[in-house]
Amino acid sequence: MNSTGPIKMIPYGHQCIDEEDIASVCSVLRSDWLTTGPKVAKFEEAFARYVGARYAVAVSSGTAALHSAMYALHIKSGEEVIVSPMTFAATANSVVYMGGTPVFADVHQDTLLMDPLLVEKKITRSTRAVISVDYAGQPCDYDLLKSILQKHGLPLIADGCHALGAEYKGCRVGSLADMTVFSFHPVKHIATGEGGMITTDSRRYAERLRLFRNHGITSDFRDRESRGEWQYDMVDLGFNYRITDIQCALGLSQLGKLPRFLERRREIAKIYDKAFGHMPGIEPLAVMEDILHAYHLYVIRLEPGGLKIDRAEAFKALREKGIGVNVHYKPVHLHSYYRKRFGTGEGACPAAENAYGRILSLPIFPAMTDWEVKTVIQSLAEVVCI
Repeated sequence: MNSTGPIKMIPYGHQCIDEEDIASVCSVLRSDWLTTGPKVAKFEEAFARYVGARYAVAVSSGTAALHSAMYALHIKSGEEVIVSPMTFAATANSVVYMGGTPVFADVHQDTLLMDPLLVEKKITRSTRAVISVDYAGQPCDYDLLKSILQKHGLPLIADGCHALGAEYKGCRVGSLADMTVFSFHPVKHIATGEGGMITTDSRRYAERLRLFRNHGITSDFRDRESRGEWQYDMVDLGFNYRITDIQCALGLSQLGKLPRFLERRREIAKIYDKAFGHMPGIEPLAVMEDILHAYHLYVIRLEPGGLKIDRAEAFKALREKGIGVNVHYKPVHLHSYYRKRFGTGEGACPAAENAYGRILSLPIFPAMTDWEVKTVIQSLAEVVCI
């Protein structure tokens, strides 16, 4: 608290909704279809065109998208899927949902992206797939990963939830892996409230994804309505992972603004890069050549030799100043559930574990003002630097 009341927090991420978005949603509310209607297919088609994929399948969340991708691969008990430890727990959880075992391959310490050479060392006879993570919005090394996996006959699933609009050697994330998963949570590049998407060039995968999102039933209500039929058949055990027309109307409107959103994120990142490039005790993550970063997150590492306080103290002090820093992420294999269920723990992924004790995510979102960016930089200098 201060003399004028509570400090207004600058969040690490925030949705950007305007009157055009609201009007798009209202048009659906006045229509005949609130769910499983025409806006779902339109959103899928527009999204597939944007990323350069043949198919896009919309679902209710990024987690649902990950789960659906594992279903499309027929993952089952006794099979392993190699994942990054530097991600939200849902990435690995999706493997467990299908009865599989997540195997953690460590990251490069400079980018926190999965190390393809360490992935190869984790491949066994039980390995069925790899889920890479485009951490913070930077594409992973797709060429090296795919060359390794092709040698072993394994599919690559990309968790692109941070990377909508990112590019690798001129190709957009969403067109580079066997399946790519996206999230439309409010802090992501476009928002639908909750929502997710899977893109693929495989018709077989797309059909299984659509089946899974609709209880394992071969047709939805709109299909039957258009044909004047009532019969349907449940051919497998699926889930209700459908997304609504209300959400897809918002997604379509937001997708049209994505280039502007990305431009602002990259502009803020450039300001941060310049400010922190020579600031003692602060080290931004490295950015690889031949990529275009999407900057869902802007992550720094605190260097112990140049600090007057540690990360925990810095986190608290910055929050007290109204800077909504966060930490992405606690490595998945260190969570209590994974320790108990799979016997994971310290020492399995040393680069990820070392990073976890030093990283901070700074505010970055399209509606962030220049004054707010300046405030973040000044506050960080005051709190962290000697």
